[in-house]
Amino acid sequence: MSKFRFDVVQEAFKKKAEDLADYSNKRPSDYFGELTFNREKMCKYLDAQAFKAIVNCMDNGAPLDRATADKVAEGMKRWAMEHGVTHITHWFQPLSDCTAEKHDSFMESDGKGGIIETFNGKSLVQQEPDASSFPNGGIRATFEARGYTAWDPMSPVFIQDDTLCIPTVFIAYTGEALDYKTPLKRALKAVGDAALPICKLFDSHVNKVYSYLGWEQEYFLVDEDLYAARPDLMITGRTLMGHSSSKSQQLDDHYFGAIPTRVAAFMRDLEIAACRLGVPLKTRHNEVAPNQFEFATIFGEANLSNDQNQLMMNVMQNIARRHGFVVLMHEKPFDGVNGSGKHNNWSLGTDTGVGLMAPGKDAKGNLQFVTFFVNVLAAVQKYNSVLKASIASATNAHRLGGNEAPPAILSTFLGKTMTDVLRKLLEVPSETPIEIAGKKGRSLGLVEIPEIFVDNTDRNRTSPFAFTGNRFEFRAVGSSANCAGPLTTLNAAVADQLISFKADLDKELATGKTLNVAVMDTLKPIIRSVIDVVCFDGNGYSEEWHKEAAARGLDVETCVPKMFKAFTTEEVVEMFTRTGVYTKTELEARNEVKWEKYCKKVQIEARVMGRMAMNHIIPVALEYQTSLLKNVSKMKDVFPDEYKNMSAGTIALIQKLNKYIEEIRTKVSAMVDARKEANKLPDGYEKAMAYYAIAQSLAEIRRPIDKLEEFVDNGMWPLPKYRELLFIN
Repeated sequence: MSKFRFDVVQEAFKKKAEDLADYSNKRPSDYFGELTFNREKMCKYLDAQAFKAIVNCMDNGAPLDRATADKVAEGMKRWAMEHGVTHITHWFQPLSDCTAEKHDSFMESDGKGGIIETFNGKSLVQQEPDASSFPNGGIRATFEARGYTAWDPMSPVFIQDDTLCIPTVFIAYTGEALDYKTPLKRALKAVGDAALPICKLFDSHVNKVYSYLGWEQEYFLVDEDLYAARPDLMITGRTLMGHSSSKSQQLDDHYFGAIPTRVAAFMRDLEIAACRLGVPLKTRHNEVAPNQFEFATIFGEANLSNDQNQLMMNVMQNIARRHGFVVLMHEKPFDGVNGSGKHNNWSLGTDTGVGLMAPGKDAKGNLQFVTFFVNVLAAVQKYNSVLKASIASATNAHRLGGNEAPPAILSTFLGKTMTDVLRKLLEVPSETPIEIAGKKGRSLGLVEIPEIFVDNTDRNRTSPFAFTGNRFEFRAVGSSANCAGPLTTLNAAVADQLISFKADLDKELATGKTLNVAVMDTLKPIIRSVIDVVCFDGNGYSEEWHKEAAARGLDVETCVPKMFKAFTTEEVVEMFTRTGVYTKTELEARNEVKWEKYCKKVQIEARVMGRMAMNHIIPVALEYQTSLLKNVSKMKDVFPDEYKNMSAGTIALIQKLNKYIEEIRTKVSAMVDARKEANKLPDGYEKAMAYYAIAQSLAEIRRPIDKLEEFVDNGMWPLPKYRELLFIN
């Protein structure tokens, strides 16, 4: 086993201390966004006409002409070169679940044997990566390589090292989306367009509705040298074997505990890097499991906030290595302790500063709040299966339903306050005002929402989609996921529901009803539909809830490949096409990608499990067994008449070893045979189902390996154990 490299860590600390010396005496506000080409930089490096045009593009979606794009590119280049930048890249989010970039230098020939630095609008706005080399579900064949990245002006250009990074969408030559960003932007437009006419009924000054995201990123840290000694961690991101430590999280002493000094140093460097990149990190703390931590950002516009999350997932890996750590983003890297999620705090708001998921200042504002609140619940109920499918993955499947993670049933937690409000709304006349208690004198019949709203409801850690006072918290999203996937589905589902609601509301208004009465008459049937179906405030882990959820009609499927089929049901395809978020071709292609990705992830785990079992575990178990046999043999030589009694315990141990060794061999052999048969299947779904069965078998192989770890000589055991991996010194 390798030793921890204190010299490397100390050198990293020294280097970072030197690199960050300029920031030690500065406030974050002094350098926030210094590596982003934000509006302040635009104003400085662009002329007035170009600045006005780019702001109009960002705020109103107005197109940029070529001349203006050239001016913007020139301004970006001047700013970037002042920071030592030599290259540019279009930074995008393909379906491979990581960001992608191809770097090009500013260099061009000057025609005289020398070079000049140049960057124009054409290079800024569009580039052409190879579309067939990224996951595409059959949209692009190997010989059909053309695809395009196109600049997203809504997300600021930023600098990493010597490279100017330009956030972009990624589409095929034939127009289909090949990334996460394109559908997300479509969904954000859809929900904004659907919400706007409803908002205008309450306030004619509203001109735009935004979707907001505040993510909470959970992760584990492990020492780099211990990580390097675990092939399973290195290749799959999780430990495929390993007996639980005598002490793990059972004392609840890690959660919100004092942050270890080395980890605090890493966090400090991460926060400085984030601040320079314009990412407003707000919170940091120890999570429940040992070596598990979390950081969270301030709420932001969803498209930008998602880009920032993807950026930080890359940045934190690089910074961790400088401190002798490796970041684990896998949803369940260690068995028996909490897994990691990425809670997506989601809401809608207007350009007038009104949050649509929070109570208003008067009865009209509260009616608007209830309108959007109820329609979100209706969207979650109607599109229950596909919302759950949006967070499903081979890795998140290990987390859902265990150790405080939400179950694989998508219900909503409202808390007693809002549950009581909805039930009372069903009982009172539609013209009854919805007031906030304490704001006005009480009057008989008012539906009152307590004034201190954010804190008047408990929290439910087992709820996958919980209302938390002024937003919904989508807690089922996995730590390694791109937030854009579930956010796209959520915003599209809400958009579709709002369109349906507005059509029904218009019919009520056409009869001459007042706005208050028409809204409530439209909402009441929806409230009756959702209140006892998708709304659940109890224990999501209980066996009773699983049975009750099925009886209510909620999706209780736990097989990941089957979950993905929800994306191509007729109802869901129609919803996505109505809202303009996905075409049927894109949905079918993405399912092919999901099934293929599922197969490959399980296939890699199966290969690693089989090889580690056969060339790490069994040889060591046999070596230990041989040492025990030698002991018995020598006992016989020295104590020929008494050795049987004296060696009884050792002989029993030898027999136990042999039992587990043979069990491992048998189960690995069966798994390998199943994998060979699965690989012959041509259909993506059938192959994924075959690998789903293989995934279940890995736990059966693990069981005897973990048993061996309990009594094989510790000095012989070839892998760092949980007691070493889970506690940072």
